[in-house]
Amino acid sequence: MSEETDQERSEPASPKRLEQAREEGNVPQSKELLTFVLLTLGALILWSIGTALARALSQFVAFGLSFTRYDYADTAGVWLQLGTALLPVLGLLAVLFGALFVGGFSPLALTRGAVSAKPLTPDLGRILKLQGLKRMFSIQGWMELPRLLLKLGLVVTVTWLLVRYYEMEFLGLARQSTGEALNSLFHMIGVCFIAMTAVLALVAAGDIPFVLWQHYKKLRMTRDEVRRESKESDGSPEVKARIRSLQRQAAQRRMMADLPTADVIVTNPTHYAVALRYAEGGMAAPKVIAKGADLIAARIREVGVEHRIPMLEAPPLARALYRHTEIGETIPEALYAAVAEVLAYVYQLRRVAAQGGAAPKPPRDLPVPADLDPGAAPA
Repeated sequence: MSEETDQERSEPASPKRLEQAREEGNVPQSKELLTFVLLTLGALILWSIGTALARALSQFVAFGLSFTRYDYADTAGVWLQLGTALLPVLGLLAVLFGALFVGGFSPLALTRGAVSAKPLTPDLGRILKLQGLKRMFSIQGWMELPRLLLKLGLVVTVTWLLVRYYEMEFLGLARQSTGEALNSLFHMIGVCFIAMTAVLALVAAGDIPFVLWQHYKKLRMTRDEVRRESKESDGSPEVKARIRSLQRQAAQRRMMADLPTADVIVTNPTHYAVALRYAEGGMAAPKVIAKGADLIAARIREVGVEHRIPMLEAPPLARALYRHTEIGETIPEALYAAVAEVLAYVYQLRRVAAQGGAAPKPPRDLPVPADLDPGAAPA
């Protein structure tokens, strides 16, 4: 069989395939989104703490230039003063890098929080196949080249415009004091960050849909893969048939175990057999505890004989009960009158067995509605 090509992958990825890809760390990744978030955080932080950071750096530089040769005699004092001057700078830088560290988790927004260590596991096969080199010269790589050139062009253009805009102001930093120069420098850096962030926002807005489309396209499946997965998930027809057979056998065993508690068995007389039980005061209506046809009906009759359960030949009622009831269900309301006559006959049999007397006659012509009797002749 020839290898399946991308053109044959016409079916969307199944939930199972998507979950498997997430577990393996195969998730959509946008470098532009990460860059955009980091630059945005950097710009906002520099904008908010830039003045304080410039002041702290200015004080630190001024402190370093204010030492005299007499100060070096006290080494411990020098280190103490140095730490005191550097502490505000480190505190502000900690805020900056802490925010950037948190921003590094922004790609998880695309993966819905999926994190997997599997891609970090050494894979000699990936190394030997030189996948990176193959990807560099692949058709997909050439297709991405225009996109990369467009992003590079936008960044270079904005950078050139910013350099032209701040050219004179940057050259004038040499004529300012240290504090003013640092303050102006941080202001320029903040504006540059905001400008680059705006550019990368456009790039990320176009890149994220492309990354998602490319990811789901790569995970698409062939029809054969869909059938194979469905077969693995649902099981083969042979296995399902075997499961159904085992379920039927288990249900029959439970049915036969409950059969000795029946009050009466209604028969066809040989084709159908339905066992009924009624506990006065404990049940709203008589309940079917066993039913069967042919061999199962014969087995129900055998168990009935073993446990001396009364049996009544009533073909219309047996057919109606078999067709319109399930094991464990109460009988239909339309059959209440017919089953009541059957139970009255059973109670008479019990009274005769306990007290003696003439055996009662079995009920005949039970009131079974014709529309419930499958064997009734059409009107």
